[in-house]
Amino acid sequence: MERISLSNSAFEGDNNAYLFIDGSTAALIDTGDWTRATRQGLAAALADRGLEFADIDRIFLTHWHHDHCGLAGDIQAESGADVYAHAADAALIEGDEDAWEAMYDRQERYFEEWGMPEAKREILRERMRLDVATTETPTVTPFADGDTFSVSGTELEVVHTPGHAAGLCMFEADLERGRAVFSGDTLLPVYTPNVGGADVRVDRPLEKYLRALRGITEADYARAWPGHRDPIDDPAGRAQYIIDHHAERSWRVLDALDRLGPCDTWTVSADLFGELDSIHILHGPGESSAHLEHLERAGTVVRDGTEYRLADGVADELAGLEEERWPLEY
Repeated sequence: MERISLSNSAFEGDNNAYLFIDGSTAALIDTGDWTRATRQGLAAALADRGLEFADIDRIFLTHWHHDHCGLAGDIQAESGADVYAHAADAALIEGDEDAWEAMYDRQERYFEEWGMPEAKREILRERMRLDVATTETPTVTPFADGDTFSVSGTELEVVHTPGHAAGLCMFEADLERGRAVFSGDTLLPVYTPNVGGADVRVDRPLEKYLRALRGITEADYARAWPGHRDPIDDPAGRAQYIIDHHAERSWRVLDALDRLGPCDTWTVSADLFGELDSIHILHGPGESSAHLEHLERAGTVVRDGTEYRLADGVADELAGLEEERWPLEY
């Protein structure tokens, strides 16, 4: 297995594609986005190894976001490669118009529910239009949690980890250093993956994501190979850090409601993240919504229409906390 680092203009840092070679067969986990720079970078990296797009036999995608699946269609068009992704994301990756229309409709409903100003909605719509595929879209073979694939002598096992995306998956494998995981955007070394906004199709996104993180803390992986940036040598520790991060963020949501009184999701988001631009206009209120929904189900927050307020007695509990963390359960 070899890691190929690919350019990415977004805040998460350079994308990773993972290449498996065994004699005459070659496979990739993720492909990077569909920009010219990424295409040239991947082509050059493959050429350094005596390969081209036409030599790729299989592609395994962690999820539908364009910076992970962007070149899958182009590679499949040149090589006839089989492209695999979780069933929940397959239609989006294939460019199915009904699936995308349903996504956009759901986003618009949330924009209204969150209280997003119209001017911000238009900025976001323009930003998302830039993400529409301009290259080939692939035909996808769907897989499910627990499916296994033999890839160049390595067995990959699918671990479904929804939250950041409905079909987000990791791939477990036994490598030289022990049990490893290709974590996609489930576990990143620098940023904490967005929940709630990055894929509005996910119900109970924070609950599901916390469950995935708990699974990583219990799995005893020797290393995680993430979708962006460098490998993670302490996956359990990083997962626990993100769990603690969300506990602190829940405290901040509750503190905002304590100070501001009843308010909508957009107001909570503004208190947490300040002025937002570009794709963060989606991510900020999306993550705020995920926390508010999680806290509402826990009985800590009460919802009235589009506004939220603290449940009775919660302000006193907040005052009694010794640190800025709310005890989150998944």
